[in-house]
Formats: sequence, C-alpha cells, structure tokens
Amino acid sequence: MARENRRDDRRRGGGEDREENEFVEKLVSINRVAKVVKGGRRFGFAALVVVGDSKGRVGHGAGKAREVPEAIRKATEQAKRQMIRVPLREARTLHHDVKGRYGAGKVVLRAAPSGTGIIAGGPMRAIFESVGIHDIVAKSVGTSNPHNMVKATFDALARIQSPRDVAARRGKKVGDIVGRRKEGGEGRE
Repeated sequence: MARENRRDDRRRGGGEDREENEFVEKLVSINRVAKVVKGGRRFGFAALVVVGDSKGRVGHGAGKAREVPEAIRKATEQAKRQMIRVPLREARTLHHDVKGRYGAGKVVLRAAPSGTGIIAGGPMRAIFESVGIHDIVAKSVGTSNPHNMVKATFDALARIQSPRDVAARRGKKVGDIVGRRKEGGEGRE
C-alpha cells in the first residue's frame, strides 16, 4: 500500500519535486507501433526522450507502452540511468569540433563563438538544449531517423575532451596544451 502511495505521489508531482526540476526533459519523437496478433493488431507507442541538467550532463532513452504517458515515463527513466558528462568551454559551447556516427547517421558538431545560438535541427537541438550548450553549429549527414541521429550525436559528445583531460593524460600543464594549439595549429608536434 505504501509503495502505491509513493508511486501516486510521483505521478502527481509531489514528493520528489527537487529531482524533477533538476532535469530538463525533451520529447524527441513519439511513434505508433503495431503488434500483429491472432485477433488483429495491437497498437502501442514508442517514445524517444532526452534528459539533461543544463550543466553538462545528458542522457537519452527509449520506451514502449500501450499508452503515451507510460512510454514517456519509461524512456525518461532509461535516459536518467544512461547520463554522460560532456565537458563544455565557458559553459556555453564545445572545446573542439567533433564527428559522430551511429548506423547510417553521421553528425558534425562545431564549436561556435558567443552569440551564435544553436544552429541544429530536430533531435540534435533537443540534446544541445538539455546539455546546456548555447552556441553550436551542427549538421546531420545521412539519415534523418531520430534514433540514429540521437545516438550519433551522443557518440560525438562522448568523444569531446577538455584541455584539462588531455593535459592530465599527457602529464603536461593545461597552458602547454592550449598554448600549443594557438601557436602552430592542431595536431602538429
């Protein structure tokens, strides 16, 4: 009985208000799916959701159920479990340009100067708003399937490295890494 009351509280928004307000939830797509059974077709819904804290953490999830709200709830729970941390420069853009790929979906993400805004379409825009990126230029090459675009974008975001990470791995100071990039271009040593 107590377990059901807690579940009802969460549905109504009571109890765990702080956790709910902490995350930005974006519904990327909702799709009606059919299962063919002996008596005909049974319809359900598949939801794709992106969840982020607007401070560099973001996750995505997919859920299926007979009703839309239940599918969204399942997808949101999965997204919260699969969150990754994305290092941001000045808490507004990426540290460097990056490419991502998943299946036929390919994306190119480029860091942008302040004031550019989010120049991206569809599912990628939802991800950038959730993670807290304010200035970025992104292009999807290949598929327009939202699932593949989201997974390709997450592949790209997972490849981003901050100068602090690179310096720690190389055993150097951050100034050496950033300074070298400004002097002779990237990749030259």
